[in-house]
Amino acid sequence: MSRNTQAIVDLGALRHNFELARRSAPGSRVMAVIKANAYGHGVLPVAQTLSDAEAFAVTSVEEALPLREAGFAQPIVLLQGMYDDSELSLIGRLGCELVLHSLWQVELLERASLSRPVAVWLKVDSGMHRLGFDPALVRPMYERLRACNTVDRIGFLTHLAAADDRDSDYTEFQLREFERACAGLPGERSIANSAGVLAWPRAHGDWLRPGVMLYGVSPFADGRDERPDLRPVMTLQSRLVAINACRRGDRLGYAGAYTCPENMAVGIVTAGYADGYPRHAGAKASVLLNGRRCPVLGRVSMDMLCVDLRGVEARIHDPVTLWGEGLPIEEVAELSGTIAYELLTKVTGRVRFEYREAEA
Repeated sequence: MSRNTQAIVDLGALRHNFELARRSAPGSRVMAVIKANAYGHGVLPVAQTLSDAEAFAVTSVEEALPLREAGFAQPIVLLQGMYDDSELSLIGRLGCELVLHSLWQVELLERASLSRPVAVWLKVDSGMHRLGFDPALVRPMYERLRACNTVDRIGFLTHLAAADDRDSDYTEFQLREFERACAGLPGERSIANSAGVLAWPRAHGDWLRPGVMLYGVSPFADGRDERPDLRPVMTLQSRLVAINACRRGDRLGYAGAYTCPENMAVGIVTAGYADGYPRHAGAKASVLLNGRRCPVLGRVSMDMLCVDLRGVEARIHDPVTLWGEGLPIEEVAELSGTIAYELLTKVTGRVRFEYREAEA
């Protein structure tokens, strides 16, 4: 493609981050979370790279279907279960496992007629208060599922709301609630998200559910401080398409949001918010060009952005890193008033993806 805005996905970094999760809890199995097109990285290349994972987790049966069609045989867990009874036939054919969070789902399974029983995970609301059964209902729901001929194996799962804050005591509260709800009930346990994997050993359980850490993003609220040994997987990169000699007082871009304080070189980069670069990062963020930080100037446009080239040796067609290797996506997200998850999943379809194996 001539426009040269691309997302370079480092499969070696992905594998490194996966192994960090495994080393953090060697007694647990790994359910790699690859929902939302593997957080925007491309679900099939990511699943192939993470083929050593004992299971995959996605949101819905629609996300499971391409994995089965591509030949992946691992268990696939649907994190929101089924949405209505019309999905059950396909779920059964694909051999997916269901996370059950509401009474209506249990009742649906009790009424269903399936060619073979399905494995389920009973979701406990230990304090997230989003989806899941109240701890007092876990035992009666377990008994109903055990009596249900459409249900094979029953496990227990919860989601941590504040594990990203290593100083919060709320995670300990949730762990106690989960343990109390499941006490004496047989079945595997899955608790730890990425932050739980790295910072809360009590949350490791039988199954880890690493998500954002697999893609090289720190799951912690303290951002880049005490950053775990994660390697960025996606580098969003474009190129310099023009170098303008601007004069003192020249106003750049829409609404003249930036006024040149002196005669200066301004670079034009062929990437904008239609590619997934956040519009609100303008005037605060930097890009990386020839090893140097170059501030973004004025407003980010749909297809372009302006950068300050003062003190930088630059030529037309030089590559420009928007985030990734050398420029953490967490930094861009923070300056944009959002989180890295959103930036990764909003890279648009016109960006070309290139998959590489990093050299040792």
